[in-house]
Parts: sequence; C-alpha cells; structure tokens
Amino acid sequence: MKKYSLGLYEKAMPGTLDWKEKLEAAKEAGYDFVEISIDATEEKIARLDMTKEDRFEIIKAMYEVGMPIRTMCVSALTKYSLGNDKEEYCKRGMEILEKSLRLADDLGIRVVMIPGYDVYYEPSTLETKKRFLKNLKKASELAEKAGVQLGLETMENEFMNTVEKAMKYVTLCNSNYLKIYVTYQSDVLEDMELGRGNLTSLHLKETLPGRFREVPYGTGHVDFEAAISKAWDLGVRRFVTEFWYTGNENWKADLNSAAGMAK
Repeated sequence: MKKYSLGLYEKAMPGTLDWKEKLEAAKEAGYDFVEISIDATEEKIARLDMTKEDRFEIIKAMYEVGMPIRTMCVSALTKYSLGNDKEEYCKRGMEILEKSLRLADDLGIRVVMIPGYDVYYEPSTLETKKRFLKNLKKASELAEKAGVQLGLETMENEFMNTVEKAMKYVTLCNSNYLKIYVTYQSDVLEDMELGRGNLTSLHLKETLPGRFREVPYGTGHVDFEAAISKAWDLGVRRFVTEFWYTGNENWKADLNSAAGMAK
C-alpha cells in the first residue's frame, strides 16, 4: 500500500470530458484520486442540485474506472464569500457550502476545501472579518453533521496568506471538522510548522511573484521538494497537483509530467 495519495485537480483536464473520461485520464497518468471543482460559474454551481440518479452515475463511473473523487474545491466562495457585505451574496455562499457538504457526503468525498477569503472583490473590514468568523462557525457545525472535513485554504491575500492566520480561525471555531488545506506557494516552511496536527492536505501549485494561477510547473519559483518534505514531517499524506488546462493539445503529457514531479 502506498504511503501517500496524489490527487489531480479537475481543471487540469478539458472541460468537455465527461466524468468517466476525466477519471480514466487521471488513472492513466498515475493519480490516486480527483479533486472536483465547484467554482463560481452557474454550470459548476448547478452540480450541487444534481438528482440522486446523476450522483449515482458519478459513483458508478468511479467504481467502473477504479478512480475516486475524494476532495472538493469550492472556489465559488470567492465570489459568494462568507464575509460579504451583500446579504444576498453571503446567503448564497452559505447555501453553496451546505449543498457542497451534502454532495460530498453522497459521493464519498473526504475533504471540502474552502478559500480563506472574508471577501475577495471588496475591501476587507472589521465587519467582513466578524461575519466570516460567524459563518465559518456555522459551516463547521454543518461539516460536523455531515461527517465531512472542511479544509480552510491559505490564499494569496493579506487576510489568510499564512498558516498562522488560518490557525486563528481554526482555534476560534474549535471544531474537529475544520482544519487547514495548505497551498504551498513560497518559502513558508516555518509557518507550516504552526499548523502541526491541523493540516489535512497540501496543494502543489507553481507561482511567480505576483502571479498565482496558470504558471506551468518548472517555470516558477516554488521549492516543491522542500514543501513536500516539510509537509511529510507534519503528517500530511494527501497531496493535490493544482494546475490548469489552457488549451494545450498535449494536456495528457502535462498530467504525466505533474504526477512525476509530485512523486
């Protein structure tokens, strides 16, 4: 039995593929599981209202291929943030989160990752921070009820760009079902130590100064070897390669390359 599991972010593959094709591609490239995306597009959010029959079709595909979906990235909570001043946005964010936990429960997903933003497109204030904490406590209770782990992702902005800042909210919520999902982007090994015992997984994402998305592996400044080694020392055994399909015809080669880098 392998000592760790390596996941593939769904968006690393063409969106035109059906679930069986995505799972097959992930298996062929040597991954152990797939991370499903619930982003802010209405197409992805609609997944949360799938019928029981549609959910069962995904489960069947997982069993037929032998490749599970085990983590979920709810980046829709960037737009519909839990600390948003707009009541309708904040309310929809909580609805999205609750439905995400239900879907995770149905599909056997272990960790639901939520972005560490009180707000993203608006200014962060004392009120947005207080509202975020209030709703995060509610979210933790929903996770406890579902028996699904919430992973609070460290992000690139000042609100929660370190494990230390994320630990503040984990401590205040005081829930066994709220932990930290680290996205390693720079030399923060000492900071990672502060999350010992509270880290669920590690996202492996390449970055450049001021650029946090769509940076191909090997072209950025992230020291993945040091990150993985430190995460391993902290007890992390679940890793996910986070990169994006951008129209490259050789996208399958990219899957293989990323899997090889992580191993």
